[in-house]
Amino acid sequence: MKIVMVGAGYVGLVTGACFSEFGVDVVCVDNDQDKIARLKQGEIPIYEPGLEDLVRANMNAGRLTFSGDLSACVAGADAVFIAVGTPPSPGNGQADLSYIFDVAGQIADALDGYTVVVTKSTVPVGTGREVARIIRERSPKASFDVCSNPEFLREGSAISDFMRPDRIVVGAESEAARDVMRRLYSPLFLIETPVLFTSLETAELIKYAGNSFLATKITFINGMADLCEKVGADVHDVARGIGLDGRIGRKFLHAGPGYGGSCFPKDTIALVRTAQEYGAPQPIVEAVVEANNARKLAMIDKIINACGGSVSGKTIAVLGVTFKPNTDDMRNAPSLVILPALIAAGATVAAFDPAGMAQGAKEIEGVEWCNDAYSAMTGADALVILTEWNEFRALDLARVKQIMAAPVVIDLRNVYDPDSMERAGFQYVCVGRGTKPKDL
Repeated sequence: MKIVMVGAGYVGLVTGACFSEFGVDVVCVDNDQDKIARLKQGEIPIYEPGLEDLVRANMNAGRLTFSGDLSACVAGADAVFIAVGTPPSPGNGQADLSYIFDVAGQIADALDGYTVVVTKSTVPVGTGREVARIIRERSPKASFDVCSNPEFLREGSAISDFMRPDRIVVGAESEAARDVMRRLYSPLFLIETPVLFTSLETAELIKYAGNSFLATKITFINGMADLCEKVGADVHDVARGIGLDGRIGRKFLHAGPGYGGSCFPKDTIALVRTAQEYGAPQPIVEAVVEANNARKLAMIDKIINACGGSVSGKTIAVLGVTFKPNTDDMRNAPSLVILPALIAAGATVAAFDPAGMAQGAKEIEGVEWCNDAYSAMTGADALVILTEWNEFRALDLARVKQIMAAPVVIDLRNVYDPDSMERAGFQYVCVGRGTKPKDL
C-alpha cells in the first residue's frame, strides 16, 4: 500500500514513520522546504524517543521518503492523510482550519483514481464534511471518500502509543473506505487492538471529548491537592484511593502546576467554542479551562511564599521547562507563565532542561540557561522542580544542600518524599502533601 502524509510535524512524522514500519510505502509532504531537506538527511526536527532510529531505518529500507511537492505524490496513493496544524484562532480560541482546507483543495487537484482522504489532525465536528465538499467542488469527477482518524499519541511515548494503542477510531461511511483503513491497520488487528468504526462527526468528537475528560481529571486532582493542604491529607493517597476504583482509574491523577502541551489547552477551548456554537454549552469543560489558567498563577504565589514572601534579589533554580518529560515541546507549558512572573518580581532565574532549552530560550526572555542541573542550583536561594524528568528524581541531596545558598525546594511535581526531604535538612514545599492542620 502507498500513503501520503501531508504535514511532517509531530503527528505526521510519527504516524508516517510508524506506518512505514508496518511495511507501507509512505511519503511525508511538507511545504517547509528546509524541514524536508533536513529530513532527507536524516535530521529529526523534534525530540521524541526512538523516532530518529525508526525514521532512518525505514528511509534505508526505501519505505519512507520526503517531498515538498504534494501534487506529485498523490497519484496512485491508497490514502492521503491530512496532518497539518489546527492552532487556536486569535480571539475566540476555535481551531483554525485554514491549513486543512487549503490542503483539501490541493489534494482535489491531484487526485487520480479512488483515494481515501483522512483527517488525522484534531478538528472540530463538521470538518470532514467540509473537506469532502471542497474536494467535490474542486474535482467533481474525483473518486474519493473522506475519513476521520484521530490520533491519540502522547509526546514522549508516541511510538509505543502507535504500535500498541488502546484503540483505533475511524470515522468512515463507505465500505470501500473502511476496507482501506482495515488494510492499513492490519498489524494492529492481528494483536486484537479494538477498532471502532463510527460516523465522521462521532470520530471528530471522540478526540475532543477524550482530551477534555483527561484534562478534567488533572484539574480535579489539582483541586483535591489544595484541599489536602488545608485538611492535612496526602493527595498521593487520595489519588491512589480513588484510582483503584476501576470506574475511575489511576492515570492522570497526578497533582501539579496544571496541564499544558499542544493538545489539552487547545482542545478544551475548541470543544467549549464548538459546544457554544451548537447551543449545547459544556460548563464542566469551561470550568476546567478557567481552573487550569488559575492553577499556573497559584503556583507563582506558592513559590514566592516559600521564599519568604518575596523573590526580589534572589536566585531561583528551575529544573524542567517543557510541559512534560521526554519532549522538547514548550507549548502552553506552565513555565511560560511561571518563569516570566518570577523574573518580573525581581528574581534571577537559572534553568536547566534536558531537551527544552533551545526552544525555551526563544520563548522566555531573561533566563540564565545552564549546562546541567547542579550548575543551575549553584548559589540558588530556592529550587523549583517544574518538570519531572527522570534525571531529577535521584539528585544527590547532600550535594544540592551544599551548593545552594539556602535549602529551599519547591517541588511542583511531587518527585520527592516530604519526610525524607525534611530529614535531609530542606525546607520542602510540594503539592497537596505533608501539611498538617495547625491545631493538631
